[in-house]
Amino acid sequence: MSRSPEATLAQGASPTPDASRGLRSLRTLYYARFGFAAAWAALVLATAETTGPAVIALLVVYPLFDVAAAVIDFRSSGTTRAKAPLYLNMALSLLAAIGLVVASTSGIPGVLRVWGLWAITAGIVQLVVAILRHRLGGQWAMILSGGLSTAAGGGFILTADSPNASLSGVAGYATLGGIFFLISAIRLHRIR
Repeated sequence: MSRSPEATLAQGASPTPDASRGLRSLRTLYYARFGFAAAWAALVLATAETTGPAVIALLVVYPLFDVAAAVIDFRSSGTTRAKAPLYLNMALSLLAAIGLVVASTSGIPGVLRVWGLWAITAGIVQLVVAILRHRLGGQWAMILSGGLSTAAGGGFILTADSPNASLSGVAGYATLGGIFFLISAIRLHRIR
């Protein structure tokens, strides 16, 4: 009976070829998520004054990218890791994309409420996935990111009705999330 990649890594041994392949895939995915988040945040900041068609498209693309990333993660994570949180993440992100389309018709406050609810639920799922993957290493940034996402989501909901409600906060949220993915990708390089 072979050991799971997590068990191999937890015992300090070199990862199996399958575990190495999974780590490379995860690391590449984390780098891609960082790049996407940085570019997306810059575009949102450049267009975030209203909820025009360009901003609406950007807002919807972000959770759809999250769905695609979860699908890639699902396919590359092998049989040894829990799949249920990834399924849940896909469903939440798809619902968020639909909710953002609907909320955009009511303006920035509605968008912030939907984004906040998604940030809370996605943060909880990210936290669970990172805890389940703690033996892989490099997951402390994902644990922190999940916790901060949950808190930020509450902040978006609370500030939705403020007189100067803005989408610039979602750009900052994406940037910080991207930085956490970058940190995790770099830390995964230490595992050979």
